[in-house]
Amino acid sequence: MLKQCWLALTLGLVGLAALSAFAQTPPVASTAACGRENVSFKVKLNGSSHTLAQPDPAKALVYFFHDAGTPITLGYPTVKLAIDGAWVGANHGNSYFSVSVEPGDHHVCVTLQSSLVAQRVELAHFTAEAGKVYYYRTQLVMSRSVELLEFDPIDSDQGKYLIAFFPLSVSTPKK
Repeated sequence: MLKQCWLALTLGLVGLAALSAFAQTPPVASTAACGRENVSFKVKLNGSSHTLAQPDPAKALVYFFHDAGTPITLGYPTVKLAIDGAWVGANHGNSYFSVSVEPGDHHVCVTLQSSLVAQRVELAHFTAEAGKVYYYRTQLVMSRSVELLEFDPIDSDQGKYLIAFFPLSVSTPKK
């Protein structure tokens, strides 16, 4: 009986270790939407710009917000975003930016730019239509035992509200 319990415990621990290792290394196909790993952004916030841009009639416009949930963001990680395998910008604290995209299917990757917080990747896809505006929000939920990066589409009313209060994120790749 003791031997069977020991064997079950050992198999359970080996299985848990295998799942943990697999979870830490996402499959390459699932992260194809992400850009190169070695790209980092420097972010400056422009609080003077609070205007809703209109999309080019031949393209779609996508807004990306990060809602930190607090005005205190010292030491807060930067969130970088990629579309179709190319980094398009980053947010820090409560901020937003927008990008124009061609109509069609697009794959989005969101990840943290931090060495202090466990790496998280969120993925999504959407079909852009010319002349339309899309809104997405990231939030980092942290507790003593969990860091969770959430990435969700939001309603246009919520997006317009956040534009009125959040500063514009102006990000440039670090050299």
